[in-house]
Amino acid sequence: MTDYRSRSLWLEQQPDSLEPRASLDGDTQVDVAIVGGGYTGLWVAYYLLVADPSLRVLVIERDIVGFGASGRNGGWVTAELVGGYDAAKAARDHESAIRLMHAGIDAVDEIGRVAVFEGIDCHFHKGGTVRVARNQPQLERQRADVARRHQLGFADTDVRLLDAQEASANVNATDVLGGVFFSACARVQPANLARGLAEAVERRGGRIVEGTAACSIEAGSVRTNSGSVSAEIVIRATEGYTAQLGGGARRLAPLFSLMVATEPLPATTWNELGLRNMQTFADERHAVIYGQRTHDGRIAFGGNGTRYGYGSKIDEAMEQDAALHGEIIDTLTEMFPVLRGVEFTHRWGGPLGEPRDGYASVGLDRKSGIGWAGGHSGKGLAASNLQGRTLADLITEQATDITTLPWVNRQFRDWEPEPFRSATINSRLSARKRADKQEARTAKPAKTPRLSYRRSSI
Repeated sequence: MTDYRSRSLWLEQQPDSLEPRASLDGDTQVDVAIVGGGYTGLWVAYYLLVADPSLRVLVIERDIVGFGASGRNGGWVTAELVGGYDAAKAARDHESAIRLMHAGIDAVDEIGRVAVFEGIDCHFHKGGTVRVARNQPQLERQRADVARRHQLGFADTDVRLLDAQEASANVNATDVLGGVFFSACARVQPANLARGLAEAVERRGGRIVEGTAACSIEAGSVRTNSGSVSAEIVIRATEGYTAQLGGGARRLAPLFSLMVATEPLPATTWNELGLRNMQTFADERHAVIYGQRTHDGRIAFGGNGTRYGYGSKIDEAMEQDAALHGEIIDTLTEMFPVLRGVEFTHRWGGPLGEPRDGYASVGLDRKSGIGWAGGHSGKGLAASNLQGRTLADLITEQATDITTLPWVNRQFRDWEPEPFRSATINSRLSARKRADKQEARTAKPAKTPRLSYRRSSI
């Protein structure tokens, strides 16, 4: 059996054996077939069964629930959606973009509500997130960002600037000049959330099959390695693994994000670090980093979009990279010198789904019965909940506020064929690192090409 426990700190901490559920055992017929046992697919199943317990809902997972990004991510339930205000406004209009932003904020609390209601012990704690500015260009970006958010109608209770003293009191990193506090973010143990949600789906009558690989999705059916599934509605919820589904190589590019975790830290170390309210944390560099204080007193820390495999290749070997993991550790210990000499007990990684146009999408083609969701670029925890509720409403033909949001029924723009795709992605990854080094050296803003996993500028 695959050693799923070794794939991340979060999966290692699971109390069960991680033995896969039964595979599909031949042809079957259901009302709704969902390909992908991560957050998105599970949220669709959950809300469908809440709305109509009589529905026959089947979730098809190639490995186990939480195997992909849902069991390996940084545990940020953030309201910041990929693309932010600008992408949403370009897709529809100002009013719709603002509604989407508020829907993202609501999704953070909705996850907390469901966790309590379903008894999911995912260590949900809404302490907000703090991004510190550690050089002048970072500080200038933060000031402009917060000013714009306030112009869009958001209050200090949603987002506010921190002076150097207050920022350091929250996140006691080196060279802090200021910071930003966002209230709509919670910390979770991500695999606990995924696997607890799967149990909630099963309690409500849904069926989950594991060890079952979907080979193709067509109108009215899913062909797997264990039989065919006939369904009126078929949902593709494969995110970073979409490239491995027939015809999906150019739909979402799989970019690898890598993470590390420290050993549990003593109280004396935490007194120096801050993070007393379990805030998630980052700084304002171009190459996105993210960290959290875990329930058992570790720091879990990572970097987004660190690797891309030619031809949208997903290789397990890409989850372990001594040099890149070393860079992540160096970044963390440079921010927090007190961590030098601390043992880093876990190193892992996995692919996220990167859309070409920098904007997530969710929708349902009623004619074919095929629905989809994804493109979160590593910001999928709250977004997947919102998209899951949206798909449930679309499937059950409920006209709600969220079914008219600007990302609904907006198709993904395909990536370029190789070698252009690889050249574009890797050159931009390198450019961001160069820009950060330039800003740290010159204290002047650097021009960088846009990549959609750059944090939202809403």
